[in-house]
Amino acid sequence: MALKLYGNPRSGCTTRVLTCLYEKHVEFELVPVDLFSGQHKSPAFLAKNPFGLVPVLEDGDLTIFESRAITEYICKKYTANGTDDLLCSSDLVKSTLVRTWVEVEAHYFQPAASPVIYQSFVAPLRGLPPDQKVIDENLEKIKKVLDIYEARLGETKYLAGESYSLADLHHLPYIFYLTRVEGFSGKMFGERPRVKGWWEDISSRAAFNKVVEGMKLEK
Repeated sequence: MALKLYGNPRSGCTTRVLTCLYEKHVEFELVPVDLFSGQHKSPAFLAKNPFGLVPVLEDGDLTIFESRAITEYICKKYTANGTDDLLCSSDLVKSTLVRTWVEVEAHYFQPAASPVIYQSFVAPLRGLPPDQKVIDENLEKIKKVLDIYEARLGETKYLAGESYSLADLHHLPYIFYLTRVEGFSGKMFGERPRVKGWWEDISSRAAFNKVVEGMKLEK
C-alpha cells in the first residue's frame, strides 16, 4: 500500500517531505489540501492533525504529522532506498551531528524565515499588505544564522559533515522562497560564498527539482 501524503506543494513543510520521499524513491499518493479555502481546518483534516497544519502522512494505520518527524520516519523505514542514508544512522557521531543541525534549522532558521515568506508572498495572496517591519527584523535574524552557516561550511562540505543529510534537505523549501525575496538574494549569497556554493549544490539535486515546479507563488 502506497503512503498517503496530505499537503500542498506550495507549503514549505510539505515540500520538505516531498523532497525526502523522492530522495528515498518511495511510492506515495499526494492528497492535495486547499489551504486558501481552509480545508486544513475542516473536521476531517483536524481528525488527522489536531493542530490543523500540513503535511500529514498516513502509512496504513499510522498517521504522522510534523514534517521533520515524517522525514525521519521515512528515512528510518526506507534506509536502503535511494543513494544516501540521510540520517547517517550507522555512525553515532555523524547521526548526532545530523540531529544537531536539524535542530538548528528548526529552532533558528525556519522561525526567522517563515515570517519573511509569509509577509512577502502569502499576505499579498490573501489581499493583505506586507508588514515591512516584520520582514526587516527577521531578515536580520536570518543573516545571523547564515553567518554561522558560512563559518560551519568552511569546516565541512555540508552542515552535518561531508555527507548530504536531512540537515541540508530541511532547508531547501525556505531558502528557495528566500531567494525570491526582493533585494535579499544578492546579499544573502554575495556576502556568504560558502552558503552560496552549498545552496547551489543541494538545490541541484534531482529530488528537489521534482518539487520545484509545484512551488508556485501565484494563487
